[in-house]
Amino acid sequence: MFLIKKIISPFLLPPGIFILVLLFSGFLFLRGKCRKAGVLNILLGVSLWLLSIAPVSDVLIGKLEAGFSLPENPKGDVIVLLGGGVYDNAPDMTGVGVPSEEMLGRIITAVRLQKKLRIPVVVSSGIVYSGRRAEAPVVKRFLMDLGVPEREILLEDRSRDTIENARYTKEICGKFGFKRPILVTSAFHMKRSLMSFEKVHLKVVPFPANFKTWGDKKYGWHDYLPDISGLWSVYAGLREFLGLLFYRLVY
Repeated sequence: MFLIKKIISPFLLPPGIFILVLLFSGFLFLRGKCRKAGVLNILLGVSLWLLSIAPVSDVLIGKLEAGFSLPENPKGDVIVLLGGGVYDNAPDMTGVGVPSEEMLGRIITAVRLQKKLRIPVVVSSGIVYSGRRAEAPVVKRFLMDLGVPEREILLEDRSRDTIENARYTKEICGKFGFKRPILVTSAFHMKRSLMSFEKVHLKVVPFPANFKTWGDKKYGWHDYLPDISGLWSVYAGLREFLGLLFYRLVY
C-alpha cells in the first residue's frame, strides 16, 4: 500500500496530473485519426515528465554547480550574504517577513560560518519591486534570532540584482576596510555572482550553499516520478544561464 501511494500521488498533483491528461488525450487523438494533435500532446506530456524529474533537472543545475566546493579552512574578514527572496508580509515569531526556502539555506550557512570565524556579515539585498519589503532587514532579524550579534551585521539594502549586490557591497568593503570577503550564496547562483564581483573588481572567496547535485549522486525509481521541484530546478537553472549571458553582453 505504501508503494502504491507513492506511485499514484505524483500523478494526482501538478505536474503529474497534466502529464496524464496530455498523454491520455494524445492517445485518444491518435485513435481518432488526429495524428498531429495526438503526437503533439504526447510529446508535450513526455517533455513535461522529463523536465520534472531529478536526473534531467540535475544535468542543468549540475553545470552551474560544477567546479565549486566548500573550502576546508576559509579565511576572510567579512561574510557577504546575498539575498534569495523573502515572503515579505508573512507573519513570524519576531516580526513580519520570512526568508524563502532557498534563502533559509544561505542564512544557516552564513550563521555557521560566522560562528566559526567570528567576523561580520554583510547582508546584500534591497527592494526589487516597488511596494515590497526590503529583504536585508528581514534577513538581519533571522541572523540575530540565530545568535549573530547585531553589531556584527551590516545591511546593504539598495541592490536589486546580483550586479548591484557586487557594486554596493564593494562600497561597504571600502568604507569599513574589508579586504577579503567570503561570498555566501546558493551553489547554482555562484557563477553569476563571481562574474558580478569580478566586473566590479572585488575579489571574493566563494562559499557555496544549498548544493543540489554532487559527483556520486544516486537515483532511485522514485526520482523518475514527476515532481514540481524538478520543474523549479529547470526554471532556476535556465534563469541563471540567461543571467550569465545577459551579464556577459551588457556589463
